[in-house]
Amino acid sequence: MITEVVYTSPDPQLTYAAGRELGQLLRGGDVVALHGPLGAGKTQFTKGLAAGLGVPPDEPVVSPTFVLMREYAGRLRLYHLDAYRLSGAEELRALGFDEILAEADAVIAVEWAERVAEAVPAGAVHVEFAHIGELERRLRTTWSDRERLARFGALLEPPA
Repeated sequence: MITEVVYTSPDPQLTYAAGRELGQLLRGGDVVALHGPLGAGKTQFTKGLAAGLGVPPDEPVVSPTFVLMREYAGRLRLYHLDAYRLSGAEELRALGFDEILAEADAVIAVEWAERVAEAVPAGAVHVEFAHIGELERRLRTTWSDRERLARFGALLEPPA
């Protein structure tokens, strides 16, 4: 059974597309933990997640770095959090993280999830971003839901 999906994105548009594909597979209660250095594509991927969740294209999805959290309405509500400036899980919880987790129609995307790792649920999707070129990125995705992970991997395969 598949345990991870590794995808090489040659440019930001395909990083967005990968996020969109994952967004289409998400259900209420899912958490997407995004890991990686500055400028690796976490926000671009989240823009795609939003599209996959049905957030209207005219709704700008931007980094929540300075406001810490943004909320978007689609087929599921997307909460986009940035933990870069947080010192740990307690600060994340102070933003209402546990209450959001309890919302049946919500998905949470957490950038810099490694900074609040103890708050991230065990069943979260983890996407690790790495720079491998000026625009090229490697996305390594792990998820305890092996069935949806396999479907995600199949969606990223180029057509034959």
